[in-house]
Amino acid sequence: MSILPIVTYPNPILEQPCAPVTAFDRQLGRLLDDMYETMLAADGVGLAAPQVGIAKRVAVVDVGDEHGRIELINPVIVEARGEQVDVEGCLSFPGLFGEVPRAEYVNVRAQNRRGRLFTISATGFLARALQHEIDHLHGVLFTSKVIRYCDLEELEG
Repeated sequence: MSILPIVTYPNPILEQPCAPVTAFDRQLGRLLDDMYETMLAADGVGLAAPQVGIAKRVAVVDVGDEHGRIELINPVIVEARGEQVDVEGCLSFPGLFGEVPRAEYVNVRAQNRRGRLFTISATGFLARALQHEIDHLHGVLFTSKVIRYCDLEELEG
């Protein structure tokens, strides 16, 4: 497994919609493994393929809960309800944080690395992370949804 370079804003790949994955092969498996290692090395909880320079609908999430490592290929939010507002950051925007409104609950349909469909329901922080990463796959950045930016001292206090 390899640690991949993380693409930072203003790289245009971050704002373009990604292509669906059609080949569920070893190359995809390597990409998922490398993305997961890259996310962990960067102390993140999610990483989308455009953040490593690949415009494909692939993301990984691990918020440290009972779900563990979640691999999302061609994910779609099929249900969203409620609202939460909390602070988000992004590995493609080092040091930038802001309050972002998100759905409190989401139900997501995606494929696994073998192409099998699955669904995952989530609330709270996991729901936020899933929404953030799926936004990346549509070229939507968290900065377009920020209602108030925060500085580091505010977060630590």
